Amino acid sequence: MHVIDQMLDSYPKDLGGVDQAALSKCIAACRECEQTCVACADACLSEDGVTELTKCIRTNLDCADLCTTTGNVLSRHTGYDANITRVTLEACQAACKSCGDECESHAQMHDHCKICADACRQCEQACADVIAKL
Repeated sequence: MHVIDQMLDSYPKDLGGVDQAALSKCIAACRECEQTCVACADACLSEDGVTELTKCIRTNLDCADLCTTTGNVLSRHTGYDANITRVTLEACQAACKSCGDECESHAQMHDHCKICADACRQCEQACADVIAKL
């Protein structure tokens, strides 16, 4: 059992009707995507053609920030507001789609972009799964 699951299990109140498995998977996907996006941006900065990767770097960092925020929002349940959760998930889903698309366009030349695109797609889907269960 992951620590995320342990924390969700230990929460003393109801989780607001949100599917715990989908929630746990999304929090983990957000954390992984955030780390991957930061690492991809850093790797892009080390590439010889860094100027061609400016948009990719910016998209990586924006996506990482939204993934961090989403993971944080999904980890808090006291005073839960479904409207805030929904728009946060939608923003993260949109950022992951954008970042995934951008990284995919560089994936043939840069392995780190392919890895990042895959992480973005997984997080995008995890966000969609939670949205569908709100």
